[in-house]
Amino acid sequence: MTERPRITAEDRLPGDPTREALIARMIRVDHAGEYGAVRIYAGQLAVLGDRPAAAAIRAMAVKETEHLACFDALVADRRTRPTALMPLWHVAGFALGAATALLGERAAMACTAAVEDVIDNHYAEQADRLGDDEPGLRATIERFRADEIEHRETALDHGAAEAPAYTLLTEAIKAGSRVAIWLSTRL
Repeated sequence: MTERPRITAEDRLPGDPTREALIARMIRVDHAGEYGAVRIYAGQLAVLGDRPAAAAIRAMAVKETEHLACFDALVADRRTRPTALMPLWHVAGFALGAATALLGERAAMACTAAVEDVIDNHYAEQADRLGDDEPGLRATIERFRADEIEHRETALDHGAAEAPAYTLLTEAIKAGSRVAIWLSTRL
């Protein structure tokens, strides 16, 4: 992971977003990401029903719902505009979850492992960039990052790495997750 500069006014160049704009972007993208996670798990559960992996997925979905509620409150409290792509993430998240679950429980878990790996790095970069300027937001991001790491480990414990075409599947999902982060930060 490359270290990104912290958000400081003295490092800004003309045309760079303000510190407030950068924090709004963080909240916007994290809100979108947690919403997407809730939708992925909804899609997986719609397909998996009561199969053995469903209990673990339900437990992870509860945590993601808690994360989303926190970011819903931050969006409102900080008057941050949600991403304009929420309707797309509503459909795409569910579709990704359902499609991977249709490939089997291990593929559903591979989806979780891939997404959570990207989010782990994303949250780590955000916490580094925030430094000590936003201790409450940084603590939230670090707490949620720990949950995402736990979700990745749960997915691996449930056979994610044994999914058919694991590397191909997870690399495609990671690439899509990175694109979703980039778009949600900006739109």
